[in-house]
Amino acid sequence: MNRFWEHEYFRALLALGLPAEDFAVTGSAVLYAHGVIGDPRDLDVLARGKAWDRVSRLGEPKSTPLAEGAEITLGDLQFLDRWFPGWDTDVLIDEADVLHGLRFVRLEVIRATKVMLGRPRDLEHVGLIDAHVAQGRT
Repeated sequence: MNRFWEHEYFRALLALGLPAEDFAVTGSAVLYAHGVIGDPRDLDVLARGKAWDRVSRLGEPKSTPLAEGAEITLGDLQFLDRWFPGWDTDVLIDEADVLHGLRFVRLEVIRATKVMLGRPRDLEHVGLIDAHVAQGRT
């Protein structure tokens, strides 16, 4: 695992002071935190409750057809009120892994999402996740 908390995206997220129990980092940033990939392109954050309320005062929610929910973009941080169909926001946040005080959607959920999306970059990430897990690193 790298020192993800020193990355500018994570520092920006922490600076917002969101209640830790109401959000979880998701998407490729989870792979970055686990040391599976290098620098992430952005930071996706699944948010609910007070965290979503606070972020919605900082940016305007817009619909996101891919996840069938709403998103708020603040620079390189993208906040989502739901993940893809078939996953419950509360379950994903409540069952998230906690690394250095931050919640991260479980790696197997990220893998399943990337398989579902099937884009070239996602399929590359699936191979990297599988190699990471095969090496006993989680």
